[in-house]
Amino acid sequence: MSAITTRRSSTTGRSHLQTDRAKVLPTLILLIGAFYCLIPVAWVFIAATKAPAELFSSFTLSPGSGLVANLRSLFTYGGGTYGLWAANSLLYAGVGGIASTLVSTAAGYALAKFQFAGSRIFFGALLAGLLIPGITLAIPQYMLLSDLHLAGTRLSVLLPCIISPFGIYLCRVQANGAIAQEALEAARIDGASEWRIFRSIALPLMVPGMVTVFLLQFVGIWNNFLLPYIMLSDQRTFPLTVGLSQLLNQGSASPALYSVALIGAAVAILPLIALVLFLQRFWRLDLISGGVKG
Repeated sequence: MSAITTRRSSTTGRSHLQTDRAKVLPTLILLIGAFYCLIPVAWVFIAATKAPAELFSSFTLSPGSGLVANLRSLFTYGGGTYGLWAANSLLYAGVGGIASTLVSTAAGYALAKFQFAGSRIFFGALLAGLLIPGITLAIPQYMLLSDLHLAGTRLSVLLPCIISPFGIYLCRVQANGAIAQEALEAARIDGASEWRIFRSIALPLMVPGMVTVFLLQFVGIWNNFLLPYIMLSDQRTFPLTVGLSQLLNQGSASPALYSVALIGAAVAILPLIALVLFLQRFWRLDLISGGVKG
């Protein structure tokens, strides 16, 4: 009896050891990927602390002594142009992210819980839209908005951001997994209108998906360069991405602007970090479980 128990314990020990070894390779790959992604970000923050002379004299990962001077130069450049660019980015990403989240939530809920003529075709077109790179739509969008006399205005950046095929798809998955059809039918039997059902039942259950869509849209719009670069010509309407690009282009004539562009890029990352830290408490496994059920 003791021999059998010993064999069982040794077998269990070997299985645990094999399981631990199997986890080493994925963990190592994830660590390498994180290191690869974070090193450029870390270098931006370190380079932002260097004075112009320190930035070009040598390449080291040690902090410099020009952080305060760089910040002063950043916020005084062009009479406070950086603050205007930051406000524009916040406008585009905030309003665009909220509008896109609301549209994606309503569309995803409708696709998940209603049967209507052409729903399969519409959903297939939506999936096809996920495969189209955004860069291929920039020129057609410019031509369309130019015909509407909206090119060059802030609306030319906001309007294309409202419809997100990926956001609609995520909200459809969330609605399928989180909202029971029985709850909707019970509410209809009680006489609730479709708007009240959507507002009182669907929306609270779709909050994790909505937060995910908003975060993805906010980050995507905040980091978007090509669309505002094509649409906008007035410096007062530029977001941070286009404004910092102009600073880099001017750096060839005035090398001191490279330090201003670097500290500007570092400051532009901070709102994204703060947003992720604030919204992470809303994340749940509901979206993953909904994807399994869907």
